[in-house]
Amino acid sequence: MAVLITPALICGVRSHGENGAIARLLTPDHGLLAGYVRGGRSRALRPVLLPGNSVKAEFRARTEEQLAGLAVELDHSRAPLLSEPLPAAAIDWICALTAVALPEGTPYPALYQALDGVLGAIDAAPAARGWGAALVRYELLMLAELGFGLDLGRCAATGGNEDLAFVSPRSAAAVSRAGAAGYEKRLLPLPRFLIEGGSGDWPSIVDGLQLTGFFLERSVLTDWRADTLAARERLVDRLKRAVA
Repeated sequence: MAVLITPALICGVRSHGENGAIARLLTPDHGLLAGYVRGGRSRALRPVLLPGNSVKAEFRARTEEQLAGLAVELDHSRAPLLSEPLPAAAIDWICALTAVALPEGTPYPALYQALDGVLGAIDAAPAARGWGAALVRYELLMLAELGFGLDLGRCAATGGNEDLAFVSPRSAAAVSRAGAAGYEKRLLPLPRFLIEGGSGDWPSIVDGLQLTGFFLERSVLTDWRADTLAARERLVDRLKRAVA
């Protein structure tokens, strides 16, 4: 029987049978893994099996094809954040994205570190200005890791790298203000924090989510639109209301 013990981030949980649950966890060295938790719907385990929680996970399976049995030990709970609308919406979305977008068993160490970083930022500063930019960067990294990366290094029209302000929805490449002249309404805004770094202001965070959301919906979430994008819509709606 193969045994794997690893730190992990809980990304998705669904009920299975009368009292069990199937959890999908992102691990640092083995990517996204699923396992059956006996008693996962019990009073003791429900608070542990929350998306966003950090756990110590033990997977046991007789064969690679078999769904592994999973035991979890709580390392860090983010349950207190789930009572706050914006942090709760962000955790719900980013974990749902990870659970449905990644193939199982493929290592994505950069994504694990980035997800851990975003969740840590939400812990440290529940106000969205403290983690909004990190969430946008995570979505950009997700696109790149899955082969749909954006080219934000130079203008697709002029070849230069100055005054980049838009992204072409067709080529996923940056466009400068000069290169976009007359076509601005057909392009997506490129927030400055994705070029210059920093946290960005409210409008730029919303622009960043609009940018990454377009490419995630087009290239990654084509088979999961109804279920998964609803979580993102809730997050963006709450952010826009916070901005207003």
